[in-house]
Amino acid sequence: MAAAVPVDAARGEAPADGAAGKQRSAMAAAPPGTPAGSYFDGMPMVGTFFYRQEEIGKADTSCTGSVVRSAGKSMVLTAGHCADEMKKPTSHAIFVPQYRNGKDVGAQPYGIFPVKANGVYQDPRYRHSSKGAVSDLDFAFALVDPNARGTVENVTGALTFTPVNTYEHNVTVVGYPSSASHNKDHKALRCNVPTTRLSGFRQMQMQCSGFWGGVSGGPWITDYDATSRTGKIIGNTGGYNGGGNDANVDWVTYSPIYGKDAQDLYSDANAGRDPNGTSRPPYQGSADSPLLPGQGDLWTHAKTMASGDFTGSGRSSLLVVWTDGEVTLFPGDGQGAFLPERQLLPPNGGWKEVANITAGDFTGSNQFDLMVRWSSGEMTLYGDVGANGLSVASATQMAPAGSIWSHATQIAAGRFNAATYVTDLMVRWSDGELSLFTNVGAGTLGQEYKLKDPNSTWKEATLLTSGQFSGNQKWDLMVRWDSGELDNYVGTTTGGLGGEQRIHGPNKTWTHSVIMSTGQYTDDGLTNDLIIRWTDGETTMYRNTTVNALGSERMLVPPKG
Repeated sequence: MAAAVPVDAARGEAPADGAAGKQRSAMAAAPPGTPAGSYFDGMPMVGTFFYRQEEIGKADTSCTGSVVRSAGKSMVLTAGHCADEMKKPTSHAIFVPQYRNGKDVGAQPYGIFPVKANGVYQDPRYRHSSKGAVSDLDFAFALVDPNARGTVENVTGALTFTPVNTYEHNVTVVGYPSSASHNKDHKALRCNVPTTRLSGFRQMQMQCSGFWGGVSGGPWITDYDATSRTGKIIGNTGGYNGGGNDANVDWVTYSPIYGKDAQDLYSDANAGRDPNGTSRPPYQGSADSPLLPGQGDLWTHAKTMASGDFTGSGRSSLLVVWTDGEVTLFPGDGQGAFLPERQLLPPNGGWKEVANITAGDFTGSNQFDLMVRWSSGEMTLYGDVGANGLSVASATQMAPAGSIWSHATQIAAGRFNAATYVTDLMVRWSDGELSLFTNVGAGTLGQEYKLKDPNSTWKEATLLTSGQFSGNQKWDLMVRWDSGELDNYVGTTTGGLGGEQRIHGPNKTWTHSVIMSTGQYTDDGLTNDLIIRWTDGETTMYRNTTVNALGSERMLVPPKG
C-alpha cells in the first residue's frame, strides 16, 4: 500500500513500470481557448479515498467522492470503477472530506469516515473502464460509518442526487488529481464549464485541462451554495474508458447521465438492498442493441412518423414515411421494443408529397387509421391500415387539393373530447391559429372549435403531439416550441387549452428534435411513451412520460457518424 497508485491511473501518469495501465498522453495539446482547472481548498462534502489510515497525509489520493443526501445521512457517490477496489474484503477504504495533504488524521477538517463493510453499491452490469454501453453505468454509492462528530452528511453537508434528461448544462466539476508532477500538494481542482453530449452514449462531456488520474468519481454540480453547503449533483467523472477519451488527455472528461438505472441503484443503497439481488435486465444502453434497425444516417430520411394501434393488438406500432416515399410499419411488442419491420409501400413518387401524418381511430373499429395531409392541401384518411394497408380502396378524401389544409402546419390526433375512440384532431395553422376538430370520421372533419385566434406566439409551436401524460382517459396536448421549450396542456377540451405544465424551459438540445410522436409502447396501459427523431437521425423513446417530466430515456436508433 505504500506504493499505492490511483485506481483511475489510466486517466493520468502511470508509474515507471506501467503496472497501472496506459500513460496519459502528453502529445495531444488542448485546443486554443480550452479552460484550465484551478486548484482551491475544496468543498466540505467532496473528498478523496485512502485504503489505510497511515496513508492519510502521506500517500497519493485515490478517486474522488461526494456526500449525497440520503435517509441514513451516510452516502458517498463515486465512480463505478472506483468501487471495484472498495468492494474487496481487504480494502478498508476510508473517505476523507475536504482532504488536506500533509496533515494527519486528527488534523483533517472533518475527520475520516470508514467505508462500511458490504456498504458499496455498484450496478452489477457494470464492467471496469468499459468502452461499451455499460460505461453509462459508471457510478456507485458507498455507505460510510460515522465518526466522533456524527454522520458524514450532518458534519459536511450534502449535495442532492439529481437525475436529468438533457446533456447541456453549466457545471462545476471537482476532483483530486493525484499526479505528483501536476499536483504535488494533492489539492482539489475545480472547473466551471459547459457540457455537451458524448455522441452514442448516455453521457456528458466537458473540456477543461488538469483532470489527471484521481479525479474519477468527482461531482458535476449545479446550483452550489457555499453558505448552505447544498447543490445538485447531476454527474460524476467516469463513463467511457473510465471517464476520458482514447488518447487519455487531461482536458477531455466524461460523466454518466443519471437515468432510471442510477435512480434504482440510489434507491437500493438508500434502503440497504443488495443490487445483485434485484432483477435488472441486460443493459442495452445508448451505444449498442438499438431497438430499431439502421443507424442515424438512415433515420435522417424518416420524413414523418405516427404512432397508433394499427394492428389491433392493444399496443402501438410506429409508422414511418421516408423521404423516398417508402412507408414502413414497426409493430411494437408492448415492452418498449419492436417486432420486425413491415413494408406498406415501396419507394414511390406519390408519397414523397406527404407533408404531415397523424393516427387515430377515426372509423371506430379498434384499429387505428392514418390521416395524411399532402403538400397540395389534400387531406386523405386511410382506414384500418394494419388490415387494409395503404391501398386506394382504403382511402377517403377528407379535403381536396388546393384546400385551406395546405396551411395546416401541424396536426395531432387525440382524445380531447371523445369518450371512447381517438376521433379528435388538433391543428396548428400557419398564422398561429389553433383549432380542435371533434367527431372526425371517414368523409367528415366534424365540428371545429377555435382554441386560439391567429397570433404570433403559436406560430412558434414547432411540434405537436398528444397523449395520456396525466394518466386520465382524456388526453393532453404537448407542444415543443421554437426555443426548445416543452410544455403540456392538461385538460384541453373544446372550451379551450388546459393548464400549462412545463416539462422544461428553452433548451438548445431540444431545438434539434424534428419529429415527435406518442404511443402506447409499454405495458402500463397508457398512451404516454414519447418518441423523438433528432436532426442527426438519433431516435429516442421517453417511456411513461408525465405532465411535467420526461420518462426514462431509451435510444432506439444511435446518431449518425
